[in-house]
Amino acid sequence: MAPESLTMSDVRPFFDATEIVGDADEARDRFDRDGYLFVSGLLPPPVVEDLRRQFLTVLRDAEWIAADSPADDQIAELSAFTVEPEPAYQKVYNQLYSVPAFHALQHRAELVDLVGTLLDAPAIPHPRVIVRVMFPERTAHTTPAHQDFPPIQGATDTITAWIPLTDLSPEMGGLEIAAGSHRQGVFDFVPALGAGGTEITDPLHGAWVGGTFEQGDVLFFHSMTVHRGAPATGNRLRLSVDLRFQRLADPIAPGSLKPHDPDVTWEQIYAGWAPGQHQYYWRDWDLDVGEFDTQYNDKRDAMAFELAAKGDVDARAALLRIVARDPDPAKQRKAAEALAALDADTA
Repeated sequence: MAPESLTMSDVRPFFDATEIVGDADEARDRFDRDGYLFVSGLLPPPVVEDLRRQFLTVLRDAEWIAADSPADDQIAELSAFTVEPEPAYQKVYNQLYSVPAFHALQHRAELVDLVGTLLDAPAIPHPRVIVRVMFPERTAHTTPAHQDFPPIQGATDTITAWIPLTDLSPEMGGLEIAAGSHRQGVFDFVPALGAGGTEITDPLHGAWVGGTFEQGDVLFFHSMTVHRGAPATGNRLRLSVDLRFQRLADPIAPGSLKPHDPDVTWEQIYAGWAPGQHQYYWRDWDLDVGEFDTQYNDKRDAMAFELAAKGDVDARAALLRIVARDPDPAKQRKAAEALAALDADTA
């Protein structure tokens, strides 16, 4: 059953901030009030299209795209369905992650300068960037309503630029924002399927905004802003990227300086790159690297074990993350056993 937070009937349109981004005070005021800024046409579509096509080459070779579909389309091969951080997903994901044009995108002046305006200080991009590949018709795995601060940490004023790589019709879905939610602290949450493995318990009725996207549009939001994916229907993969920025003087969590997959090194990502493609650019900065507070993961994981014992599939995403990423081998084994039992019960 779809969670209550995925009911789309109360979603109002984004406020398009394109006309105000040239006014620093107005743009900042709007972002501070709403916790997001939607800017249409900020990036040149040819730049985004070039990255999309490079990703499509990887996805077609991985057979995630239907073999009989047009070469430049992204019709999903549904039999290939997999989710992060399953090994089948991570294998393809890390090939996407190694595309230099993906990492170059976060250095574009259109993004860095606008985030600097919102932060009222020079902005720096996080080395850890994220690719999202969403299969259609798998709505149970739609990204649930959540906040980025608990898994990212570091600076509270971290800003994400969410960028779809294609036009997004209502059928393909997109990202939706609970406007003003960034001013309410960290919300209570429970384990859930979908990216991140958690969902906030407050439905935030009346706060949700969303809409269609065109190639080149960018959605900026604060790390405390609640956001969720809209279900992807139709037959096409939904491709997007997350790029994150903060002030140089603010603390940064150690994980934000590493690749998204903790089992992969920058040396592996950069293998085969030509010189001068932003490799290790952050090493030139005097960064305040803080500790990562595990309280949120510990809470999620404890609840996931309880749900798994009851046969509740909502524990699955959290269990996968424990198996793939937790530093405690005993906890990994416990999660692997719980996951195997859960999958056997639902087979």
